[in-house]
Amino acid sequence: TDAMVSANDAAFELFLYDSPIEGFDDFLELLNLNLPPDIKATGMQEVDEMFNIIQHPKIKEYLYLFSFGQKNHPFCAPIMANFQKNLDIESMKKAAKLFQGTHNFKNYCSGATEKTRFERNVITSEIIENTLYTANFFPEESFVFLVHGSGFLRYQIRLMMGTLIQVGLGDLSLQKIEESLLPENDMVMKNIAPASGLILNRVEFE
Repeated sequence: TDAMVSANDAAFELFLYDSPIEGFDDFLELLNLNLPPDIKATGMQEVDEMFNIIQHPKIKEYLYLFSFGQKNHPFCAPIMANFQKNLDIESMKKAAKLFQGTHNFKNYCSGATEKTRFERNVITSEIIENTLYTANFFPEESFVFLVHGSGFLRYQIRLMMGTLIQVGLGDLSLQKIEESLLPENDMVMKNIAPASGLILNRVEFE
């Protein structure tokens, strides 16, 4: 993941050119002994030589944890963003639904090239109350921007979240979001949300 972005579930591909691993459980135990404390290997699966972890079809689920109003306890900082202004959550919920479906996300992308494919399908896009992650130092009320889809552009989720914050502050209308998803629209979204609230929550290979 990018710096300051967390991953609850992720995967990597290990290529072996000599001999296969004998005993996944023993290998996992040894691997975890050598991994840093903020990374834990939870399982292994053998794949054939044609499998490519980057190109293989998959579904990703991202969560963006956030709160607003009173400043959070500092322990929240690594995984929850905090916006110290009042936000209209109901308007943000309506705006989040506008991202759902197949749209052109060229205005929600950074570092695009001539080969970048901007049309992406977002299966789920919604803001819900946070009951997924809890801690005794979390604020009484927090929220999750949940996004589920087959592929995302660089910084797409954080730019979507930053745009929702603008809606919550009353600086951007729902109509502007609808217009920003049209292929012919050049309204580049520049308000990128902090990385610390973003979590890659689940990866499912098809």
